[in-house]
Parts: sequence; C-alpha cells; structure tokens
Amino acid sequence: MILFGAGGHCKVIIDLLTLNGQKIDKILDDDPLVSEIYNIPVFKNDRKIPLEDTIISIGDNKSRKKISELYGLNYISAYHQTASISNFAKIDSGTVVMPNSSIGAGAIIGKHCIINTNAVVEHDCIISDFVHISPKACLAGQVKVGEGTHLGIGANVIQQVNIGKWCVIGAGAVVLNDLPDYSVAVGNPAKIIKINDDN
Repeated sequence: MILFGAGGHCKVIIDLLTLNGQKIDKILDDDPLVSEIYNIPVFKNDRKIPLEDTIISIGDNKSRKKISELYGLNYISAYHQTASISNFAKIDSGTVVMPNSSIGAGAIIGKHCIINTNAVVEHDCIISDFVHISPKACLAGQVKVGEGTHLGIGANVIQQVNIGKWCVIGAGAVVLNDLPDYSVAVGNPAKIIKINDDN
C-alpha cells in the first residue's frame, strides 16, 4: 500500500487504514522536510511508482486530479469502520469515506472523492470525481455535485439541487437553488459572490 502525499489528509488516511488492519509500505511526497509520518517512511517521488494499491492522500481537489491523470496506478478506496454505507450505494476507486459519515441508498460517488467526518450524502445523490464534502456537510436526496466541487464544513444542500463543477460552497452555507459551474457561494441562503474563471 502506497499513499501519495504527506500532508494533514495523509495522517487521517493512515489512521483509517491502520484501524482496518491495512499495512502502509511508504508515502510519496516531494517535500524534503518530511522523512516519515507515524513511523512510515516518506520517499521522494521519483516518477517510477510500482503498481501497488495506492490512495492519493492529498486534500486539494485539483492536485488529486492532476496526480490521477499523471500516473496509471492501482487506486483503491477506503472506508472508516464507523461509516454507514448503503449496500445499494456505488463508490468508485480512490475515494475515502471518513468516520461517522453516511452514504444513502442509490447514491453514486465518483473517483478520488473525500466524504469527510460526519458528512451525509443521502439517497440517490450523484457526486462526480474529485469532490470534497467537508465534515458535517449534509446533502439531501437526489443532489448532484459536479467535478472538483468543495462543500465547506457544515454546508447543507436541499433535495434535488444541482451544483456545477469546481464550485466552492462556504462553511455553513445553505444551498436552496442550483449553482452554475465555478460558483463561489456563501451564506444562508447561499448566494453566489463570484464565478472563478481560472479553472
């Protein structure tokens, strides 16, 4: 097992995998100041990565996408023991599901997503690749979230809302209406404060 990235998100994934009884062989990161995390050695990425089970342990959505496109690795998903995941949900490769989160029946979660601590993804939601749903964020049924979007801590989205790709939803925001691609939305009710045009 290899983890790609040695930041804070890596520590959380190490904890998750250790609880599951999985052994982590090494961590790859280009930061010369980090040599180990929790007694696991950190190696500089030499671009010749062996084909082992790998998780991209980086919280930034754009970075996860870039790495996944650069390397054709054997990406796996990981779920915390306390997560509640419906037998009728589908979760793609590279996604991590953190403690006490809940994924409902019929939900579809894309590749390399982060479903963070105490987050709720209700029935029939569709979450695209590289999405990060922060701690205590809650999506009601049939919500759609586009690629690379980040829902901030404690954000709430009512049922059947469509959120575009590469949006940023502020902490505690309450999303009542559809949001177009690249929106930055904050508040209760959530209002668009800008459209990011650098994506």
